[in-house]
Amino acid sequence: MSSFLKNLPSTSSLVAAYATISTFLMLLKSMFDLMVPEKARESIIAIVQEHIISRFFTSFTFVIEEEWEFGDNALFRAAMVYLPTKIGPSTQTVLLGFKEKHKFETPPETGVPVWGHVVDEFENMKLKWTLKSKKSKNMLYSRERKFFHLTCNKNHRDKVMKNYFPHVALTARSILNNRKGLRIYTYDQSHCYWESTAFKHPSTFATLAMEPDLKKFIMEDLDMFVNRKVFFERVGRTWKRGYLLYGPPGTGKSSLVAAIANHVRYNIYDLQLGTVKSDFDLRRLLTSTTNRSILLIEDIDCSSNSNVAQERPKDSDDDDDDDDDDDNANAKVKKKSMPPSSQGVTLSGLLNFIDGLWSSCGEERIIIFTTNFREKLDPALRRPGRMDVHINMGYCTPAGFRVLVSTYLGIQEHDLFVRIEKLIQAVEITPAEVAQQIMKSDQPEVALESLVEFLSAKKNEVDEAKTKKAEKDTKQEEKLSAKNGVDEAKTKKEEKDTKQEEKLSGDQDNGQPSESEMRSIYLT
Repeated sequence: MSSFLKNLPSTSSLVAAYATISTFLMLLKSMFDLMVPEKARESIIAIVQEHIISRFFTSFTFVIEEEWEFGDNALFRAAMVYLPTKIGPSTQTVLLGFKEKHKFETPPETGVPVWGHVVDEFENMKLKWTLKSKKSKNMLYSRERKFFHLTCNKNHRDKVMKNYFPHVALTARSILNNRKGLRIYTYDQSHCYWESTAFKHPSTFATLAMEPDLKKFIMEDLDMFVNRKVFFERVGRTWKRGYLLYGPPGTGKSSLVAAIANHVRYNIYDLQLGTVKSDFDLRRLLTSTTNRSILLIEDIDCSSNSNVAQERPKDSDDDDDDDDDDDNANAKVKKKSMPPSSQGVTLSGLLNFIDGLWSSCGEERIIIFTTNFREKLDPALRRPGRMDVHINMGYCTPAGFRVLVSTYLGIQEHDLFVRIEKLIQAVEITPAEVAQQIMKSDQPEVALESLVEFLSAKKNEVDEAKTKKAEKDTKQEEKLSAKNGVDEAKTKKEEKDTKQEEKLSGDQDNGQPSESEMRSIYLT
């Protein structure tokens, strides 16, 4: 034994040998990288891994990236929903968070952190999930891309593909369908992806200040749409529905959108067209939205970086306007100087987005446009097939007033109702203005009195405006009548002066008769 220990090399000799071998291997790798082209290196490495290294390893790894074929990867989203349900005592790191800011007494929700591991068992298979991330190499923006590594025994590869992945997708769908909370997404222009937060808007059809018949029609139309998948497949149309909400500000367009989302239990994608750089980005956004969702474009006629309200060619006569020539020329030069990726969304791009071939990239979608002025929108944008239902969100009506009072004050009848309803029919007032008045007090009497005063003041303003307009019209008529009288008197005076001049001219002709008098006499 002692002789064996004596024959062993010293520690310094082992370190020196290790350093020599490491240096040789590094030199060999450097020479390999310099002398062998990149594609050849990749092929050689793949062959080595397949025929040599794989014989010593029994595991196989699936890579599930966040994006797939020009859009989000549905399997990645399903895994993000499924895996938190599999977090157990063996999980070493867990991501925690609250959706509700003020419900800290409830346990936090769990998630999978980056570089975290989750072990799942399915049909006697052991599967290990690992969430990883990498930085995007895009020159325009830098974004963290997440992806999963799913490691299993290589003999179970086919079984995982056929049985396990469908199980993950179905389980995730069931979890999403049973969730009470909805999400609202907004587009992050700097990183070109959707960011979401919890959607907790309390608006429902029961609280909307709308006519009962209109409310009933919208609910029945939504229910019919949700249950007509087979119908849309049979007639060969994309399973989508378009709604155009128009009316003055404060008439409840946003509240109706929230009520629709709460009724059908769809997430909302709130898109501001001014943040979209081009039609290409618009198509990319559409493909990255999920099924069973609402795409909302509010105030479409006011988009600052788009030209979708009216995009018709101008007549040649319009070019003769000297006042606008300089501005138009500058605008054209500026537009030509802009790169194609920054000119905003065009009407053609938007039409293809909502009703063209790209609209078929998904199903069970509701598209909602809102505007204050429907007449500003191009007719091609308003036609059926794009905007199937047009809903006029008008001023408050007696029926809407009763809904608001019942919701805010909890009463069904009051002595002031008749007076208030007459005032509402006499003036134009939005549901937001009515709600603002009745929110001033929890006591019905005080709140209704405040509303009566507000409506009375509004009616007085309307009456004064009508009186001033009538007085102005009367003055204009009197002025016009006086002008006509002056013109008539002037005409009569001119005729009289003409006759006097003719008579004076006849008297000054040395007693000779005029031409007419000579003819008369001659003919006689």
